[in-house]
Amino acid sequence: MSARTRLGVLLAALVASTAGVVPVASARAAHPAPMAPHTVVLDGARLQQTKVRLDRGDRHLRRAARALTARADEWLGQGPWTVVDKPRPAPGGDVHDYLSQAPYWWPSGPPTSENPWGCPYVQRDGQRNPEVDTGTDRQDVEKVFDSAYDLSLAWYYTGDKRYAAKAGQILRTWFLDPATRMNPNLDHAQFIPCKYDGRAIGIIDFSQSYTSVLDALAVLDTGAVGWTKSDRAGMARWNSDFLRWLTDSEFGRQEGAAANNHGTFYDLQVAALAYATGDEDLARRTALSARTARIAPQIAADGSQPQELARTRSWHYSTFDLVAYTRLAAVGRHVGVNLWKYRGPDGQSLFKAVDYLLPAATGTAVWPHPELEFARYAATDVVHAAADAGDGRAQRAVPSLQEPPGGDLWALRPAAEQLDSIAG
Repeated sequence: MSARTRLGVLLAALVASTAGVVPVASARAAHPAPMAPHTVVLDGARLQQTKVRLDRGDRHLRRAARALTARADEWLGQGPWTVVDKPRPAPGGDVHDYLSQAPYWWPSGPPTSENPWGCPYVQRDGQRNPEVDTGTDRQDVEKVFDSAYDLSLAWYYTGDKRYAAKAGQILRTWFLDPATRMNPNLDHAQFIPCKYDGRAIGIIDFSQSYTSVLDALAVLDTGAVGWTKSDRAGMARWNSDFLRWLTDSEFGRQEGAAANNHGTFYDLQVAALAYATGDEDLARRTALSARTARIAPQIAADGSQPQELARTRSWHYSTFDLVAYTRLAAVGRHVGVNLWKYRGPDGQSLFKAVDYLLPAATGTAVWPHPELEFARYAATDVVHAAADAGDGRAQRAVPSLQEPPGGDLWALRPAAEQLDSIAG
């Protein structure tokens, strides 16, 4: 038996004897792999166990890892991005303030010298105005979120220092460097020209994806080369300040009162930030309140989501809302709240909501509601989440799911993403 083989046997024995919480050597790194990360949505112990299996040559995981590293490799040549390089600052005049434009609002007339925006703006639900992708921070912040997540996980699973170094550069530039950092508020998110300088619903620009950054930070905190104590402290301060803005600002209070996916995502963001910053009581209270404040009123007895079915993109928004619910359920797991077990007074539950999607998700039936651009794979992650939580129908459906573009990464990052990403 070779020394390498003996080492593999020893590691396997250690994993079996300690429930998987053991650092293992990376196949591509000279230093030990990190310990199980203190993640917020992801299960850190599960990540570590997955890495052990990957290092031992699991062929299914190796295929997923190739897809993950392909994504990470694409990010190596991009960024970093910053809020200060947009053509014009947010309405308040501070270049460090985040700015985005309402995606479904369009000018009613052509721009003129007297009316450069073509105002007034009118709403076209589900139809994205291409203006929103130029001149604001929206596309850049999505790249920050996605790249930090992909790169940190790629580093964790491979030990390749390039991935950690790039993730650190991206996070420091957007959040920490005094010259380029973003102020921890969303006062000017989803503004509408000539109408609003910012709106409460713009909070969803962050709430739909920022939890991925929290998990990326937890992964890097386990020992990524170049990710310093100062970086960790700086991000902790930023997250605490951002959580304070979310809970204390008028925009935050308005978004928290929303009765559709905006409210669900708000709860997810508050619970996740609270857990990440050490306020487990707030995280627990937020997860507990979601049972009667979100699941019971927002999910019907048959599992449909009436607020989301009313949209022109009803399939997208039904899966979108469940991304928030399943990620919130994952946060709840850390603080002793099992949202999957909750049943409302009419039998409402997360399992029913996912099961409602299964005929269309597996291709056995046509989605019977309005949808401008149906993508079957949009439901893949939320079905995985329900299957992992014990839903028998979802478990049986998994083999029939459509693989998302770029591959099914659930085995490496078991937390739902919005796979058919649109804004709004």
